Amino acid sequence: MITPLDIQNKEFPKSVRGYKEEEVDGFLDLLTLDLEKIMEENRKLKDQVKSLTAEVERYRNSEGAVLETLEAAKALMGDISASAEKRAEILLKNAELDAELIQREARESIERLNEEMVTMRNRLNIFRTRYRSLLESELEKFDNLSAELFADRDMEELKNYAETRPISEEKASFGKSTITNLRKGERV
Repeated sequence: MITPLDIQNKEFPKSVRGYKEEEVDGFLDLLTLDLEKIMEENRKLKDQVKSLTAEVERYRNSEGAVLETLEAAKALMGDISASAEKRAEILLKNAELDAELIQREARESIERLNEEMVTMRNRLNIFRTRYRSLLESELEKFDNLSAELFADRDMEELKNYAETRPISEEKASFGKSTITNLRKGERV
């Protein structure tokens, strides 16, 4: 490759009818300057190409790393998705088990309350029966006692006694109705 120095140092032989030396030298100077510019531009472009090539290589390496990272992210997302699905299934199963437990406890509670209700109803019936028996027994005793007490006395005598005795109207009406009821044989 020819250099600008080669152009500058080139000497042409002189001939009688040759070119003008000053014009040739001027033209060679122009060529030298243009060649120097072109060579400088070529050097800059080569440096730029080296720089860009290095950058492209770096990007290629980065691209590989980015692709590896994307693949790892995809795998991680798949794992996370699978894990989330499993967790959701577990939570759903736990919720179903909890619901079943609550339902079972509620049924057991209802059964227990029903049993208590039946027991209380039976106890109430027994209490009623016993209380009724007690009341009937006491009424019978009262009737027997009344009959024994008032059997000896004449009813007229009892009526006179009640009328002569000063008592309030309420007590008097109670006494009269009691006597009337006793005559009829009714319970008081």
